[in-house]
Amino acid sequence: MKTEKQIILASQSPRRKQLLTEIGLEFEIHPSAFEEKNMDDLPEELVIHNAIGKAQDVARHYRNALVIGVDTLVAFQENVISKPKDKEDAKRILRLLSNTTHRVVSGVCVMDSDTKKTISAIEITYVTMDRLDEADIEAYVNSQEGADKAAGYAIQGVGALFVKKIEGDYFNVVGLPLFRLKMILKEFGIKRWF
Repeated sequence: MKTEKQIILASQSPRRKQLLTEIGLEFEIHPSAFEEKNMDDLPEELVIHNAIGKAQDVARHYRNALVIGVDTLVAFQENVISKPKDKEDAKRILRLLSNTTHRVVSGVCVMDSDTKKTISAIEITYVTMDRLDEADIEAYVNSQEGADKAAGYAIQGVGALFVKKIEGDYFNVVGLPLFRLKMILKEFGIKRWF
């Protein structure tokens, strides 16, 4: 959809790009140079801080634009689960998540580059994993599908076979809560996407 304002995605995530393309939103990509905060805060505070920081960093380069900043992480209990460092770390993470429920937490921020009006929100999705046996873990890690994903799995790929139940926005787990983003963009006057 063509809007009066240019829409900028402050991310180089291929999954976020794909999701926005699939819903017909016209946008440009400008990755943020914002240095994400360390992991001492609560996950919800961390993602909002990082999403706002990313949007602010990119907004200063534009006029007449809406900048979308997003940060997503996986939390198990109160611990943040990052991307695996290597194959052994990926196995450790999958063993930890086996037969448990974890949270996928995203902060979404949209900023008007001219007025600096900012609207942000948090989206939380609960994912319950099946009990994973060692053979499944070994085979999945060797597939490399989850190597660059938070928590070491991709819900939009073979990793979906490990997911017993999901409560909340599926697209949040992929990396961009589309419904939440739609509601924020409506506040900026974007009412139709197609």
